[in-house]
Amino acid sequence: MADEARETLLEEKEDNNCPGCNIDRLKQEQRGIPYIHLSFIWLVSLCTALPISSLFPYLYFMIRDFHVAEKEEDIGFYAGFVASSFMIGRALTSILWGKLADRYGRKPIILMATFSVIIFNTLFGLSTSFWFAISVRFLLGCVNCLLGVIRAYASEVVSEEYHALSLSVVSTSRGIGLIIGPAIGGYLAQPAEKYPNIFSLDSVFGSFPYFLPSLVISVYAIGALIACWWLPETLHTHCRISRGRLNPNEPEYSPNELNNDGSTGRGLEDHNTQSKPSLLRNRPLMAIIIVYCVFSLQEIAYSEIFSLWAVSDKSYGGLSFSSQDVGQVLAISGLGLLLFQLMVYPPMEKSLGLLVVIRLSAVMLIPLLSCYPSIASLSGLTLHLVINCASILKNALSISLVTGLFILLNKAVPQSQRGAANGLSMTAMSIFKSFGPAGGGILFSWAQKRQTATFLPGDEMVFFVLNLVQLIGLILTFIPYISQNQ
Repeated sequence: MADEARETLLEEKEDNNCPGCNIDRLKQEQRGIPYIHLSFIWLVSLCTALPISSLFPYLYFMIRDFHVAEKEEDIGFYAGFVASSFMIGRALTSILWGKLADRYGRKPIILMATFSVIIFNTLFGLSTSFWFAISVRFLLGCVNCLLGVIRAYASEVVSEEYHALSLSVVSTSRGIGLIIGPAIGGYLAQPAEKYPNIFSLDSVFGSFPYFLPSLVISVYAIGALIACWWLPETLHTHCRISRGRLNPNEPEYSPNELNNDGSTGRGLEDHNTQSKPSLLRNRPLMAIIIVYCVFSLQEIAYSEIFSLWAVSDKSYGGLSFSSQDVGQVLAISGLGLLLFQLMVYPPMEKSLGLLVVIRLSAVMLIPLLSCYPSIASLSGLTLHLVINCASILKNALSISLVTGLFILLNKAVPQSQRGAANGLSMTAMSIFKSFGPAGGGILFSWAQKRQTATFLPGDEMVFFVLNLVQLIGLILTFIPYISQNQ
């Protein structure tokens, strides 16, 4: 009896020391929408999106100033490699960071990744050569592991009824980052030329014309880092603590061997030998990752191509926009995206179902992108109205795709493998995305040289290829394994 009482007291103490158990208790007591937790998720997700997207409006001009392209038509070729270097770095390390998050917790990995944004994003703004820019972006990708970890965290910190909203916040903040980032880059790049009354050509912003947007994002990352200090941990660790106290000589369970309730899931007779199922043999998970990779390839290629297309001259089929114009178009669509994700997507997902929303969004994107070459023939106020409406609709549909796939992915694995599963998806996605900017830049550069072709001349070929990738993704959503996780 004394031993049983002692063991009960130890279990209660262990549960109180386990951050995952504390979060579970808070979720049971939770009433209403957890705005504080959603705010943390939004801050961190935005921090990872801004460095990715902020360079798109000015990358064309940055490459031009590096003097590596012999002809104007070749600028897109080099721009693609700068954007791809980030994704290559992230592809090499995402699985590692996911496993570390499963072993040591989500919070330390989030803090470290946020700190890396401060360092390497600032250095990118100080780039004076093509190879230095590529190297810094690659290093930023290697240590910026936020998206995979925050997706796992978002599904753990709120109760199940708010999973769709929580992961929608991840997608929304990421989508807003893809809007605010270009706005920051478009308005703040080359400040000595745009705002000579404020920034002198002899100042640091005159010597480094692309430093100001990077500095602003790094300052935001400092604020996010400070806020994340109060971020609650969600990983269950009480089983590891228990084994260390009751039998110090027995090997302890690692946190990534625990289920949602903190148990190991191992029987008494084989707890020392049984191992977790391989993620690579989880067919629903792998099917979701494949679909996610295809849509991610299309999304990042579009982001690269849109900015290059918008700033290119009308004689090449572009819009003749300045970097400021591009930033303005992308920023205006942010409000519509925010309202859509927070007010329209959750009830739409509940009434139609995840797969219907994913497939419907994929179908609607194809005719929308087919209209883009025709938009270049417009001018004045009509051009700005049409491109803004198209941009709002494109971003809303793309984010609906991503949010639905996020939810399906997290449903396909238990908490003990959620960090590793998101790390695996980030690795695969980053590999695909590393081809997106480079491939998009090469495709755009080639299309600019075939303005008089008889079959799909100029930018018509660019948007045709984007639609082809979109169609492949749509077809893959009918893989039978995907419907198992609805």
